[in-house]
Amino acid sequence: GGQVDFVGVAWTGSDDSFQGFIDKYSLSFPQISDDPGDVFARFGVPAQPAFVVINANGDAQLFLGAIDGGELENVLAEAAG
Repeated sequence: GGQVDFVGVAWTGSDDSFQGFIDKYSLSFPQISDDPGDVFARFGVPAQPAFVVINANGDAQLFLGAIDGGELENVLAEAAG
């Protein structure tokens, strides 16, 4: 219905560096720590930065590297179908 949920996932590092990153970039969406790498393994993410877009059907698409605003809009529009 035109809505998107963002969740940040941190892979490794200390809790202090994780919180420092959140604070530095004023991230307001939910963040989780994935020290064991379970989330990264589930979606085949080999490194950060990466984005995984999951559409309403549950299909996941992996994007490695940074995505700028225009690219992100295109990816999300495509996922919305």
